[in-house]
Amino acid sequence: MQKSRIATLTLIIMLLSVNVFPASAVDTLVPSDFKLKSWSKTIDFFDYARLYAAQNNKTSPPSDWHAYLYLNYVNFSGIRMLYAGLSNITMNQTSLSVPLQTFMMHYKSKDGLKDVITGTSFVMLLAFNETDNTIFQKSPDRNDTLYASFSLGCNLSQYFGDSTPPGLSSKTKIIPLTTTNNLTWTWGMKYTNLTAIWWKTSIDPNNPNRDPRPIAITRYDELTFVYNLTINPTTGKATMNIDYTIGKMTDLWVIGWIIIFPVVFHYNATGCYTPKGVKISNENVYRFLQNQGIKMSIVQFQSTVVLDHSAYYRSGSVNVTDNEVFVDNSKISTFANDGERIFDADFSSKRSYKLFNYTDDPTEEEFATYNTTTRTCKIAGFARNPIFQVHTSLMRLIPLVVAHMDPALYQQAKDHLLDMSYADYFYVIAYPVYGGYRIVHDPTYTAYCSLTQEGQTLPTASPFLKDLVVIAGLAVAAAIVIVIIRRR
Repeated sequence: MQKSRIATLTLIIMLLSVNVFPASAVDTLVPSDFKLKSWSKTIDFFDYARLYAAQNNKTSPPSDWHAYLYLNYVNFSGIRMLYAGLSNITMNQTSLSVPLQTFMMHYKSKDGLKDVITGTSFVMLLAFNETDNTIFQKSPDRNDTLYASFSLGCNLSQYFGDSTPPGLSSKTKIIPLTTTNNLTWTWGMKYTNLTAIWWKTSIDPNNPNRDPRPIAITRYDELTFVYNLTINPTTGKATMNIDYTIGKMTDLWVIGWIIIFPVVFHYNATGCYTPKGVKISNENVYRFLQNQGIKMSIVQFQSTVVLDHSAYYRSGSVNVTDNEVFVDNSKISTFANDGERIFDADFSSKRSYKLFNYTDDPTEEEFATYNTTTRTCKIAGFARNPIFQVHTSLMRLIPLVVAHMDPALYQQAKDHLLDMSYADYFYVIAYPVYGGYRIVHDPTYTAYCSLTQEGQTLPTASPFLKDLVVIAGLAVAAAIVIVIIRRR
């Protein structure tokens, strides 16, 4: 009975409609696209999945299943960059907005002898409350109370009372791919009115788990990712700056559990209310988060493969793979086994973040600056945690996108990257001063490449349309979300 009630509440939370991506925006992906200098497309993953199933005698996803994936591709001066951002997933009249983000780069190392493929992926928001037994100050760890924040666009009005705005829904805005000189590229995605479900979770590598009962539902007014790629043939560097904006929290529904029955309190900018809209106190959402000591962080994943070589990952002289190391004052550098540096994740040059205090300044024009706390984590706490399955499934399929570009590279990449237990490293960027206000931050990633002044084309791609599934496969997390929903 208890499991049934929890499943019912979770299902109610997840199975409410939001905007559907317009069918007119769906593009067709063909193999010859990867010989072009650049392109930007939105595809429906399930269109290709259905085609693949038909050609390979596999069960086809239903015709009313859709997963819209925004793709950007740059192929210039010796570097290939592919970005994928998940817009939303629809099934029947159900739609979910899940902000999965990843970018991948393929290039030759500076000595011109090594093929390198590297991928960086946003996993999720992770709120946390430090306990007296915290291990790492100002950073979420196994001894803290952790709240995995799964962003799902949901309309909650008919289930959570009159205090819920009837227009509560998530929308996705694409930031188009633009360039002025073929060496500087900008694009991104912006999710607005993004509703997220919080579950208590543990990242203890010996016992990664989650409480099956959702403990809170919150709405962020935005979650924005802006990517800036700069290719410099003179220095042999390709630099990726990612501007993250975690919007202010506008609503928070706290779910207390009395045995098997949920008790809900709604916090917004004016106070605390019952689900029927009766005001209980003047403690608003920002004061509540401050009183509870809630902080915010983002979880990310990095992986690199060097063809015919091994690689290692260090912050200074310390190995960060499957290790808990503070890196907020340093870089994590990736080296080939011959000592050549091939990639950096730099957390020192952009260590500070901006916090816009909505309570003091409703215009959000003024901000204060605080330092981040960034560290690497034990891999098993994330890779083996059932709550992260949806997100990590996206990253597990990153190497598939190069299957038709370079088969030899793919064969090595798949063995290295498909199993998250063999990840290079997970890392968490924490924002210790939070209070539910808007955060802006922009870490930097640098690839060390053998670059030319001219654009390059890919080898001839496979003529078979079924090979396109390896590209669209970046959205396979969509299928997992839907399977979870159906099981519940």
